[in-house]
Amino acid sequence: MSLHPVTERVTARIAERSQVSRGDYLARMDAARETSPARTRLSCGNLAHGFAAAGEDKPHLRGTRGGNVGIVTAYNDMLSAHQPYEPYPALIRMAARNAGGSAQVAGGVPAMCDGVTQGRTGMELSLFSRDTIALGTAIALSHDMFDAVLCLGICDKIVPGMLIGALSFGHLPVIMVPGGPMPSGLPNKEKAAVRQRYAEGKATREELLEAEAASYHAPGTCTFYGTANSNQMLMEAMGLHMPGSAFVHPYTALRDALTVAATEQALRITALGEDYRPMAHTVDEKAIVNALVALAATGGSTNHALHWVAVARAAGLIIDWDDLDELSRVTPLLARVYPNGSADVNAFQDAGGPGFVIRELLDAGLMHEDIRCVHGGSLRQQTLEPWLDGTTLRWREPPAATRDPTVVRPVAEPFDSEGGLRRLQGNLGRAVAKISAVAPEYRAITAPAKVFDAQDALLDAFKAGALQGDFVAVVRGQGPRANGMPELHKLTPTLSALQDRGQRIALLTDGRMSGASGKVLAAIHVSPEAADAGAIAKIRDGDILRIDADAGTMEALVDAAEWAARTPEHASLQPNRSGLGRELFALMRTQVGTAEEGACSLFVTETP
Repeated sequence: MSLHPVTERVTARIAERSQVSRGDYLARMDAARETSPARTRLSCGNLAHGFAAAGEDKPHLRGTRGGNVGIVTAYNDMLSAHQPYEPYPALIRMAARNAGGSAQVAGGVPAMCDGVTQGRTGMELSLFSRDTIALGTAIALSHDMFDAVLCLGICDKIVPGMLIGALSFGHLPVIMVPGGPMPSGLPNKEKAAVRQRYAEGKATREELLEAEAASYHAPGTCTFYGTANSNQMLMEAMGLHMPGSAFVHPYTALRDALTVAATEQALRITALGEDYRPMAHTVDEKAIVNALVALAATGGSTNHALHWVAVARAAGLIIDWDDLDELSRVTPLLARVYPNGSADVNAFQDAGGPGFVIRELLDAGLMHEDIRCVHGGSLRQQTLEPWLDGTTLRWREPPAATRDPTVVRPVAEPFDSEGGLRRLQGNLGRAVAKISAVAPEYRAITAPAKVFDAQDALLDAFKAGALQGDFVAVVRGQGPRANGMPELHKLTPTLSALQDRGQRIALLTDGRMSGASGKVLAAIHVSPEAADAGAIAKIRDGDILRIDADAGTMEALVDAAEWAARTPEHASLQPNRSGLGRELFALMRTQVGTAEEGACSLFVTETP
């Protein structure tokens, strides 16, 4: 199958745009390659420190042959998605020894959960935790003891942060090792219904807590298709997983077998062997485009309109929202997973999962097959399903046809002709909208603005009965420079309830929505943000706004002369400057780039 012309065009455009930065990155990474074990370049004192606590691996680490795998882990036992990583280091060390190598936990990175911090002050640290994780990954690998890397991380900011950090050590092969989703609990649609009833005062706190506990009930990732599970789909599409690893449950024999296989493969693809696969050459413009196509095809999280821009930049690649928009418009929607449908990720996996979707996209020419996957083959091999033949790990072809056409469909019979991730632009700046879960009749609105400087102010207005008629809720002062760009998912039940009452509404914000955002039209990540004198700060109560996701536009229908004369205004940001650790992130707020640049604080050009 020949490559789709849009995939080909966007990939070529990214390569051309990134020629200088990518060339510089590859030159630095290629210069770091060594063909002897990394530890052999350390002084005796350095090396003795490095293996002092290595136990039975000391003889190997003292020697001059065989690779050493660095483990970067996001383990903690409070968060369900990361608790399964507790036994991984012991399993990986055993697998490495059996393969003639060794493995050490190089370091840990924080893993915070938006589900715990949603609507709370801690959410203002959420996006910057990605950059902190990148820094932590770099610190872990800075000991220069390692010939390959396994990254144990799965959720929202953890995977992008690990990728950004690991890419600064792009001369090393890196394999991402997931933990898998929890079993299905209370269906997401039922949970959302209880949330909405609670927002309307029709359900008690006890009823709400019971529903939440029945939904989030076991080790593993949450089962909706938010940012965490979108991460796993994108890792498959970029060839950074062992094939089919994404949605295998924790604490199963198959999960352990895949972790062992990742360890063995990491040792095979070091610079010490014949199949060297450094991350710098695994993550290229083709792999990034594959990730964006997979995101669109599955109705994935809008957070990746930030994260993958930042990941690409870490690899010397420059992408923007036009690239995402253009790819999404030609990529058919092949999956309906909550909030883009009623099924959860376990149903998605059972219906065919990432392997089926990737095969369909390859056959349609929408993805690049010839990327350098960590498992040693092309992306075609990434479509294979893992299974256990007794105790032996094997792979087989994905199903020839979908096992459930209400959840996964082929390219010939998609749920929609496009993925539904849109770039919006106009006199309000640029933004992103996800319309795959928004009914066609709600994808455009012309209505007066109701302006708020905090999500709680909107919720207070709802409780006071002040949100009547059609309107566009403008929630500003929520960008990365203002307060770290928190998710505003706390608004979802309230806005959904208003729409269900028959009102035509939309959200316009320089903040983020959750990967679980759904049926209400939302223009998010507005850039420039209010704190950067963006046009969103010019909006006044009652201004008529027009948001048209189909046309890709967002406008304030205000006289041009009056609009030009207005001074941007927003509430004081001083209350967001301290408390619950916020004072420690002042430098990040000052240095952070725009949302379209990935809202990243790490890419500052240094003066020679």
